[in-house]
Amino acid sequence: MDKISSPAEFQKAIESPGLTVAVFKADWCGDCKFINPFMPDVEEKYKDKLTLVEVDVDAVGEVSQEQNILGIPSFVAYSDGKELIRFVNKLRKSRQEIEDFLDRADQVHHTIQK
Repeated sequence: MDKISSPAEFQKAIESPGLTVAVFKADWCGDCKFINPFMPDVEEKYKDKLTLVEVDVDAVGEVSQEQNILGIPSFVAYSDGKELIRFVNKLRKSRQEIEDFLDRADQVHHTIQK
């Protein structure tokens, strides 16, 4: 998963006509550490459908504020610079919940592309 290190990198990533899902995280976040072991497998599973990028809320705080990210980890799907759908809450996210969200994001993206 590519790590976003500036607002310009974030903007470039979300402006793609493809589906980009930003994963907002932080090194100190316990729930973020919980998802770390399985996220490479999730990324591999969805590599033909979407691009995952990691946004460290401490390193790129202004992006997190602009995107109104209040809890982490948070997942926000974008295409052509527009937000499509988000999975944001303060609860720990399971692999199944993340994959369900990625499937929904893919469906929304395909619906918009038609």
